[in-house]
Amino acid sequence: MTTNTRFARATWTALVAGLVVLGTMAVLTLGAGPTDAGSEPDPISPRMLTDRHEFTDDVAAQLRIKPDRRPREVMNLRDASNLAVVEITVQPGARFPWHTHPGPVLVAVTAGELIYVYGDDCVERPYPEGKAFVDPGGDNVHTAFNPSEDDETVVIATFLDAPDEGDLTVPVEQATQEELDQRCGMEAGSPPHDH
Repeated sequence: MTTNTRFARATWTALVAGLVVLGTMAVLTLGAGPTDAGSEPDPISPRMLTDRHEFTDDVAAQLRIKPDRRPREVMNLRDASNLAVVEITVQPGARFPWHTHPGPVLVAVTAGELIYVYGDDCVERPYPEGKAFVDPGGDNVHTAFNPSEDDETVVIATFLDAPDEGDLTVPVEQATQEELDQRCGMEAGSPPHDH
């Protein structure tokens, strides 16, 4: 193993460990926010746990992922310097619109279960509490939903290559939303099950 390879692996290991600690500390420090008495929660509620941060060091990374029933994908992040950490609460039966992200997203499911669906294969991939996955970002169009009828799903999402400002999630056009809903057997705005 070359010195550069060892350095790259050590840098990536330190990056991932730092992101896990940062996300955990933010959750412990901020806790759950207050809600208005008698008000219904939003179907999907994001809460920024950090501002957008930039590494002061030159940080590059390579992510290799192979989700169940998909080919291996390799992402080279030449400048992985910007990151943001968001806690997202998904109410029972709520589903994200079809969307993409500017860069990869490390997702940890801290409560409930999240079903993740790639738009190009329509396969439902479940991630229960205590599991994590990587959303490759870029042109990967996908949706996700909470399959429970009773329990919230909570995830901590660490966005890499986050833009300095602007959206971390980019919805696709309405016509694409409708085409993907039809192709994947989903009713508009809802999961493909009766919840």
